[in-house]
Amino acid sequence: MNVLVFNCGSSSLKYQLLTMGSEATLLAKGLVERIGLKEGNLIHKPEGKSKFELVQDIPNHGVAIDLVLKALVDSEHGVISSIKEIDAAGHRVAHGGEYFKDSAFIDEKAKELIASCCELAPLHNPANLEGILAMEKLLPGLPQVAVFDTSFHQTLPPEAFMYGLPYDCYEELRVRKYGFHGTSHRFVAHKACDILGWKIEDKKIVSCHLGNGASVCAIDGGKSIETSMGFTPNEGLLMGTRTGNLDLGALLYIAEKKNLSIEETNKLINKQSGLAGVSGLSSDMRDLENAAKDGNKRAQLALDMFTYRVKKFVGSYTASMGGVDLVIFTGGIGENDPVSREKIAKDFGFLGLDFDLEKNNGLRGKDALISKEGSKVKAMVITTNEELVIASDTQRILKAVH
Repeated sequence: MNVLVFNCGSSSLKYQLLTMGSEATLLAKGLVERIGLKEGNLIHKPEGKSKFELVQDIPNHGVAIDLVLKALVDSEHGVISSIKEIDAAGHRVAHGGEYFKDSAFIDEKAKELIASCCELAPLHNPANLEGILAMEKLLPGLPQVAVFDTSFHQTLPPEAFMYGLPYDCYEELRVRKYGFHGTSHRFVAHKACDILGWKIEDKKIVSCHLGNGASVCAIDGGKSIETSMGFTPNEGLLMGTRTGNLDLGALLYIAEKKNLSIEETNKLINKQSGLAGVSGLSSDMRDLENAAKDGNKRAQLALDMFTYRVKKFVGSYTASMGGVDLVIFTGGIGENDPVSREKIAKDFGFLGLDFDLEKNNGLRGKDALISKEGSKVKAMVITTNEELVIASDTQRILKAVH
């Protein structure tokens, strides 16, 4: 089965074409940027062939996806001979609300429910839905599956997902913790257990997805029981440009004193805060580590705040599960930044985690144990692959449907 995977943003889309057999094989991947703007561009990377780039006006997602389909069958840089060789499309959808507890076959009812969640994820769901509708128009009858960032966290108990607000805020406005990065947390937990030869149903895992967006998840017996992102991806950890946890009274005070509109306040907590806001320098961990080495105190403060908060969440989630067997590091920072991993995990001896400085040092982008032999609690770096999860789920859902 050839599955075309899409991750559609408001002005961009990423894609991969994978053949799903006993093992998945990547045929091509690419990126379309500046959708809706002049001089949009397609970067197409077929496996075993030269990269292809195209610059032209790309007014909407339909035009963008049409360019992707043409690139995939092109005589020079294509990887299939006919569009008919695409068996299904899998879409990353940011928000499934309380409707979707698993990935779902896309029918009329699913589209209605995805649309109803647009107000919960106004920056993401409309674009995700556009991609689905564009594929429907370009390739009528092609089976499509939606894979939701939120569905893995639908196993959270009420005491974890509810906020201390008047109950009607939940009943009428659907305000609760939903959590995100679920596709990644689910994938790395299963992958780690496969590597270790463990049954996930018997294990307690804390998964740390650390990147520009970051979250921690407590996984007990293969189910998410707590996660750090909330109603929006702003809750939880300090991130690249997001505040993470913040006293709401402080936010109201700032908004009043600076006379900020709702839009300006939203921009403050999502685009101007986090590592970038504290350091005044950058949201990129590499820039901050270099600046800290040169004596930049605010860069060092931002780094310390980031690792301290991850450490707090790992500890609290261990308590929420009554123990932990494995701590996972994934995402751009988790997979590639030994310094951050060391600062987070080196003091977890009290949990039974004997961290291995030597194994951790210099490790980037590889699946590996970073705890010592005999450590009661394991620590691992696990590379995530959300596109593979989407393709696998697409195959699984379609088998169940047919």
